[in-house]
Amino acid sequence: MTIDLDPPAVKVDPLAPARLGPITLRNRVIKAATYEGLTPKGLVTDELIEFHRQPAAGGVGMTTVAYCAVAADGRTSPGQIQWTDETMPGLRKLTDAIHGEGAAVSAQIGHAGPVAAAKYIGYPALGPSRAFRMTTQNFSKPASTADIARIVEAHANAARRAVEAGFDAVEIHFGHNYLISSFLSPKVNKRTDEYGGSLANRARFALETARAVRDAVGDRIAILAKLNMDDGVPGGFWVDEAIQVAQWLERDGSLDALELTAGSSLLNPMYLFKGDAPLREFAAVMPQPTKLGIRLVGKHFLKEYPYRDAYLLEDARQIRAAVTMPLVLLGGITGKATMDLAMEEGFQFVAVARALLREPDLVNRITDENHNPGLCIHCNKCMTAIYGGTHCVLRAQ
Repeated sequence: MTIDLDPPAVKVDPLAPARLGPITLRNRVIKAATYEGLTPKGLVTDELIEFHRQPAAGGVGMTTVAYCAVAADGRTSPGQIQWTDETMPGLRKLTDAIHGEGAAVSAQIGHAGPVAAAKYIGYPALGPSRAFRMTTQNFSKPASTADIARIVEAHANAARRAVEAGFDAVEIHFGHNYLISSFLSPKVNKRTDEYGGSLANRARFALETARAVRDAVGDRIAILAKLNMDDGVPGGFWVDEAIQVAQWLERDGSLDALELTAGSSLLNPMYLFKGDAPLREFAAVMPQPTKLGIRLVGKHFLKEYPYRDAYLLEDARQIRAAVTMPLVLLGGITGKATMDLAMEEGFQFVAVARALLREPDLVNRITDENHNPGLCIHCNKCMTAIYGGTHCVLRAQ
């Protein structure tokens, strides 16, 4: 008789309830933070609420509001939501609406840093070092140590506000070369002080921020962070350093989960998305001189990468092998097959973005076993729709 000393692995159902820190989600599917473009005056609108209510009614475990700036100089654009007395009633109305659909709701908090368009927000674009950025057409101003301390505390205050507004979680933005991610990147961060040079120094801002948020809210809400694994440019932050940063964050105990991402809004924005690069559509919605620049050299900056399901899995698998904390797999999660794959690979949650723009009821359809292959064709034209409210251009509104 043969004795199997290794018990069969327990199959994890992505549609079953799951713990995330101090909260329980009704399933393991999270709507990823997707820039909504629905707050022209920096206030919650009915359209923003409906944007998140639809996937909540459609069955996701949690939806993520993007992007809530922790400071006035941390906005990417003038209409960005900030954590102020004026925005709190609308944020409470939003969280109540999502809870009414049985879902949890998270707020992405962060500081845009060099991604900010200074001429539109009225503040200098902060960065680790001074540099000119084609995407924003302005120079970044080196953040002082006083700026860093102020922004760390601003994240803590944002998390406190999130609790007051009824959010179940916050997601700290450590990705895409927003401010903290730009400090992580050796290509962007040329500092020689305690926040530059070695990886330990470049990661200091991230670790201080995560700890400040945890100290501010304790276990009242879940705390996630969105961490770059790869900037998508030579000499940038890459998975070998991301593994070490993930291990440091795990050791500190400040986070309940990490969501793994890639790409640089400064240097290679299409690296995250994969699929088509809709240059003509981008040029049509951009002001001059950006419109002309896209027409002339856009193909060299908005590069096109082949799409495949679960396209970030190869890098994310390396971080999964290095830490035990819960991880969220993002990138090309389009249906039950990729959700099951993520669970089999040891990820506790999946994050879905474009597929839910196309099919807000995706999770309910899967649950009802009435789900054909996902309808999203990865044309990325939704990215060009942000100025009139992000939506799938192929879906009837």
